[in-house]
Amino acid sequence: MNALVATNRNFKLAARLLGLDSKLEKSLLIPFREIKVECTLPKDDGTLATFVGFRIQHDNARGPMKGGIRYHPEVDPDEVNALAQLMTWKTAVANIPYGGAKGGIGCNPGELSKSELERLTRVFTQKIHDLIGIHADVPAPDMGTGPQTMAWILDEYSKFHGHSPAVVTGKPIDLGGSLGRDAATGRGVLFATEALLNEHGKSISGQKFVIQGFGNVGSWAAQLIHEKGGKIVAVSDITGAIKNSKGIDIPSLLKHVKQSKGVQGFPGGDSLDPNLILVEDCDILIPAALGGVINRENANEIKAKFIIEAANHPTDPEADEILSKKGVIILPDIYANSGGVTVSYFEWVQNIQGFMWDEEKVNNELKTYMTKGFKDVKGMCQTHNCDLRMGAFTLGVNRVARATVLRGWEA
Repeated sequence: MNALVATNRNFKLAARLLGLDSKLEKSLLIPFREIKVECTLPKDDGTLATFVGFRIQHDNARGPMKGGIRYHPEVDPDEVNALAQLMTWKTAVANIPYGGAKGGIGCNPGELSKSELERLTRVFTQKIHDLIGIHADVPAPDMGTGPQTMAWILDEYSKFHGHSPAVVTGKPIDLGGSLGRDAATGRGVLFATEALLNEHGKSISGQKFVIQGFGNVGSWAAQLIHEKGGKIVAVSDITGAIKNSKGIDIPSLLKHVKQSKGVQGFPGGDSLDPNLILVEDCDILIPAALGGVINRENANEIKAKFIIEAANHPTDPEADEILSKKGVIILPDIYANSGGVTVSYFEWVQNIQGFMWDEEKVNNELKTYMTKGFKDVKGMCQTHNCDLRMGAFTLGVNRVARATVLRGWEA
């Protein structure tokens, strides 16, 4: 099931639980604006190349729209639409004053030189500069983009609007990026996991974890869980998978990954078929890679008692049903991986104030938000007698619906 179908399904279930009227329900789904632009630039060899860039701005009832920009050859409009909508609910669940957006350029960043990527980013910014802005739409990095991309957008935008560090987040520290942003999603996953385990009278220490995906989110989550005494028994990435029932030495693994660009061949563990990582024996499974990895084919084989969704929509709705029948507790993506957008919000706040925080303040504020977020989700679960996913969706949708009605926007 694709991302858009799954997101719409969850939204409709939440709207039904909340008793929203059908006109309001319909207007909440329709994006505020969809932008599509042609970006033509000279390549290094002098020939011209054309790429299509776009931005879906989903909702701005609660504040400026927020969401990533991805550079990827197959940018699927449906998926981007789903991700923009997901950002609307995610920012509402986190209780930060944003709506959702998402965008990108259909290109293969690996095939472009650094100067071509810079020209592409600047042309794209020239085309959309009057549609984004500090109080309108604040982009961030996503697949195939990073702090350098944000620096180029900031510079190009500032040529039109004066120095505006708050127009993008995920910037380099030297240009107003926030300390703690790099680890934020992984650290948020740690705080979310602690809040969930706490509810069940457990702590991180001594629990067995399996982490699928060892990119930014997976590696930070692994490092922080390891520091708290959690035992990580298996890890995978694009290169392969490794396991060690006694617990993987994460600091050594991080060194290995830095040198050999992947977990494959790590001496402190045995090789494992990456397709089997999700069904490894553990207490807590953290999918931190792609969407749709937990589906009806493998859901029955999963041995974990808890699943923490660090990736976006890693669990198919069919798998959701199978797992809930088995009594597996799933902490949904729109809460579990909201640490990144929460610290992006802190970055924006610091830029607007022109006053930067130290890392300890960033991390403490993040913990406050994640802990309160879990209580709020749990509260909705009790009100509507539903699982955590529906608790999070009803919380997010309700906040956006209330803002929409209060502003007098409902049809």
